Amino acid sequence: MADRVVQSYKVLVGLEIHVQLATKTKMFTSVANASGAAKPGDTPAEPNSAVDPVILGLPGSLPVINKKAVEYSIKAGLALGCKIAKHTKWDRKSYYYPDLPKNYQISQYDLPLCYEGEYTMQTEDGPQTIRIRRAHLEEDAGKLLHDAPGGYAIDYSIVDLNRAGTPLLEIVTEPDFHTPKQVAQFAAELQKIVQFLGVSEGQMQMGHMRFEPNINVHITAGDGKVYKTAITEIKNLNSFSVLERATAYEIQRQINEWIDTGSLGKKSTYGWDEPTESTFHQRDKEDANDYRYFPDPDLVPVEVSESWLMELKSQNGELPMARKERYVKALGLNPADATTLAGDRETGNFYEVALKGAKDPKRVSNLIINVLATLANKSAKPVHQLGITPQAVTEVANLIDQNQISASSALPLFEKALTDGAPASAGMESLAKDLGLIQSNDTAPIDAAIDALIASNPKTLQDYKSGKQAAFGGLVGAIMKSGKGLNPKIVAERLKEKIG
Repeated sequence: MADRVVQSYKVLVGLEIHVQLATKTKMFTSVANASGAAKPGDTPAEPNSAVDPVILGLPGSLPVINKKAVEYSIKAGLALGCKIAKHTKWDRKSYYYPDLPKNYQISQYDLPLCYEGEYTMQTEDGPQTIRIRRAHLEEDAGKLLHDAPGGYAIDYSIVDLNRAGTPLLEIVTEPDFHTPKQVAQFAAELQKIVQFLGVSEGQMQMGHMRFEPNINVHITAGDGKVYKTAITEIKNLNSFSVLERATAYEIQRQINEWIDTGSLGKKSTYGWDEPTESTFHQRDKEDANDYRYFPDPDLVPVEVSESWLMELKSQNGELPMARKERYVKALGLNPADATTLAGDRETGNFYEVALKGAKDPKRVSNLIINVLATLANKSAKPVHQLGITPQAVTEVANLIDQNQISASSALPLFEKALTDGAPASAGMESLAKDLGLIQSNDTAPIDAAIDALIASNPKTLQDYKSGKQAAFGGLVGAIMKSGKGLNPKIVAERLKEKIG
């Protein structure tokens, strides 16, 4: 026991991520993809309705490759800095499980579609590069359900094959993560990428992304020797919070087991129990030869031409992290706002158009993130589908910057525009006039309002002169209420001149 003192330790975590692709049909058949393209709120398909002879593996049925799934996989691989195979093939991964009707899964073994990638993310400790070992395309299995439809308890399991055959991109990283926080950050950034590219809905609660961290620890003991724990894989984690907590727990479990018993464990598969917030042993880990991989005889190889690859590269465009960095460095946005705008492709594109002709990028950003987002939440629509054009946002931003309307006028102005019908690229100034929102820069009515205020609010005035700075805001507010369309900036300037 005396020797089992932890002097220091190094954590190594690799990630396996399963991403369901949002194709209309399944991987090797024309059956509708009832799982990968589903969104929250969609009515789920009847159990075992999205199946056909190919999915069931019936004699004589032959698979046909879904080209769109291949394209989606290449686009994701390119975003992760992967090399794309010019020639790849399909393999049968043989194992028995009730949710795998054919008793084999069509996957890729020695010739993955994407390989040797690198992805750099900005962490609190600086840039960190994550190596991507491979990203290969396969078909998903079905689901085992342990409750009856409606949530009723049963003492057996039932099988729903609707998910079987869904295109699945499995992304495998090298063990380049050293903290649970890094693991969760990469997972979150990957979700943004696949959603931005449109290759997956990326909805965690719908099972579109599943994470499996492979964890081991190199422990430097008090005697100076290094003890390496066996790799454990935690299966099927479907939230960033659970991914981070499960990784943290498993790291500490391995360290504690070595301290208590001296055991470094065996290569194993673990599960996560949310009620107890702990991992538990499921089975010892299989090796590749246990799956008896061999080339699928029913499918032709995939040849990726240079022209096809160039076309897919052009479709990817600027990725979220690059766009975010540009917004921060070139436009001066704060990182939080830049992340919001860059994370969603349509919102970012909307912002890009609204910037044309606008004087202040931050003003346009604020209008989209704060004002239009409020209207979008009320109508349950994304910003780009509200009916407000980017040109209208440009015009409102410039009206504010020219002190013609106040920033607080933007919300009622856009609300009125939506009530009257989607605004065209111009006309917001006219609408602001109709609503009485245009501010007067004439100092005569402002001076009159200030004189009236000074006469009627001697105590507030005295408070300000005695050093209570907060009283000044109250004075400005009272003046603004006394007259319609006064410019608050000029009100504040004239008030300071008058009262010192």
